[in-house]
Amino acid sequence: MRRIVLTGFMGAGKSTVGSLLAARMGWRFLDSDTLIEEQTGMTIAGIFAAQGEASFRLAEAEAIRSTRDEDAIVLALGGGAIENEATRRILEEMPDTCIVFLDAPLEIMIDRCLKQPGAAERPVLADRERLALRFANRMPHYRKAHLTITTMGLEPDAVAETIFQTVGEQSAISSQNKDLTHR
Repeated sequence: MRRIVLTGFMGAGKSTVGSLLAARMGWRFLDSDTLIEEQTGMTIAGIFAAQGEASFRLAEAEAIRSTRDEDAIVLALGGGAIENEATRRILEEMPDTCIVFLDAPLEIMIDRCLKQPGAAERPVLADRERLALRFANRMPHYRKAHLTITTMGLEPDAVAETIFQTVGEQSAISSQNKDLTHR
């Protein structure tokens, strides 16, 4: 196992859990949104406003692609990254990668997002019907992850520890069962 990729809807805890997991493993933590901002010189909101979602998704796929040769990383994806076919293909072609879906009920994730700094800058949070539709549309892609962790009722440390213990076990048996570590 060379890398762990965290996926899930906004508010699932990808960045929080990712940084804790990376520290626990002695790996580097990367966030795809931060990579996009570094590579484009623009904020995520700025890219959406100036260029639209399609341009953002292209930048996102490129940021994720830029990590494919990295070792010992935990990468947190944006909530919608998995919708993009190019991004899914990049992830499928990453060897020695475990994709982990952080799952929770939609209302809990929305509540988490509303408590984050900058929540007012995310108008998408106000449209619950659209959020529910996006969540439902993404779910089939999320469910293809190698590992699903339900985060409801768990502190981020507990989620990180669960992933750490599971991935450690997967690494030990990866030569016996390749399906656990690569799809």
